Amino acid sequence: MTDTVVDRFLRYVVIDTQSDPKSPAQPSTEKQQNLGRVLVAELQAIGLSDAHGDEHGYVYATIPSNVDKPVPVICFCSHMDTAPDFTGTNVKPQIIQDYKGGDIQLSGDPQQIIRVSDNPALRDQVGNDIITTDGTTLLGADDKAGLAEIMTAAQVLVDNPDIRHGTIKILFTPDEEIGRGVDKVDLGKLGAAFAYTVDGETAGHIEDETFSADGVEITIQGVAIHPGFAKGKMENAAKIAGTILSRLPKDAAPETTAGREGFVHPTGVTGSMERAVLNFIVRDFDDEGLAAKETMLETLVKGVMAEYPGSSCTFEIKQQYRNMKAILDRHPQLVENAIEAIRRAGMEPVRGSIRGGTDGSRLSFMGLPCPNIFAGGHAFHSPLEWISRQDMEKAVKTLVELAKIWEERA
Repeated sequence: MTDTVVDRFLRYVVIDTQSDPKSPAQPSTEKQQNLGRVLVAELQAIGLSDAHGDEHGYVYATIPSNVDKPVPVICFCSHMDTAPDFTGTNVKPQIIQDYKGGDIQLSGDPQQIIRVSDNPALRDQVGNDIITTDGTTLLGADDKAGLAEIMTAAQVLVDNPDIRHGTIKILFTPDEEIGRGVDKVDLGKLGAAFAYTVDGETAGHIEDETFSADGVEITIQGVAIHPGFAKGKMENAAKIAGTILSRLPKDAAPETTAGREGFVHPTGVTGSMERAVLNFIVRDFDDEGLAAKETMLETLVKGVMAEYPGSSCTFEIKQQYRNMKAILDRHPQLVENAIEAIRRAGMEPVRGSIRGGTDGSRLSFMGLPCPNIFAGGHAFHSPLEWISRQDMEKAVKTLVELAKIWEERA
């Protein structure tokens, strides 16, 4: 077994672990367990005897403390699944040694080009080794880079008993990409006081804030009638859905917002003359902004439905996750220790917000405060995904330094 971070990463990405939002099971796809079994075997091989997977697809392991004094138990967490947005079957990773700069054309589909103009972070990678796909699949750096980095850091700590650290828990989760990553996690068994997801993007970044997020489902019941006798009677549910979509404010969409601006985003529409269903995700960094966007959407829907007096609709809001900053601000040492670890690993720390969510969003509100550390990947959920060997190595060093800092400051 080879055990550099890149060797591990290349082993993991060729295992298809795409999750499925339509499946009610946990994990949503049995193939995620294939990677889970590999990870358990590798954890046991490096000496973590309690490593195991459970029936829900979670992998747990413990790096025992090697000091006498009490140190808060911390957890490193990454997810095993890849996004449903683009295929993860038959991944063919490519390594560009000593990247010279410029756009990268992918060999399996020459139409797929990783452009520097779209990926300005490439300008910092000249001389590094870049890993991409062949352009026909996603890569899976989100979040198999995090898996490889945690595994490699675990081996460094086990192989170097002179590195002093407290107890460190490892948690690998299924189904993060479909919002179910911590649905069945056993926090009592995990036994950690604090955690870090290793699931971020650019090297050096630590994120302690996410969107707050809800889903909205609108079900429209129209008036169905034979089209030959429809005048003045038919109210086509599919057309009503289209009217709602056409009236969404253009300045509150993902494609027109950035920074701390939230959005309302239709993610699916199905329908017929009789019945149509619209699905939305609503995002904002604070709960007031989230509620305002949902009120705006509901008011818009009511205005459209008033034009169709024979039809009816339901408007259902489902909470997804909340901004973890509300919890993390109560535990400033979590981010302070990570910032120092990043600095010791040779980078200038950058503290930021995520226009999205992580397992850490929900873990924080479940009682396990959990910011997000960079994993180094870019252009997630697409065939243009890429990562560099050097950034993965920096992530490994950051995790090792973080373990040392928690011991030092205990």
